[in-house]
Amino acid sequence: MAMMSFAAVVSSGGFSNAAKLLGYSKAAVSRQIAKLEQSIGVRLLDRTTRSVTLTPAGREMY
Repeated sequence: MAMMSFAAVVSSGGFSNAAKLLGYSKAAVSRQIAKLEQSIGVRLLDRTTRSVTLTPAGREMY
């Protein structure tokens, strides 16, 4: 689910859109991506209150 959540966030442009697309809560999607980032030891997304952008590592993974 973590990779699916990551791909959904990137393709839809944000956590809220990804949550709607996947049928999960925004918090669940955020937790999955945090777990993914922790397991691989690198940040994939730069998050602000208004936007989500890929880090260089995130671009490579996507």
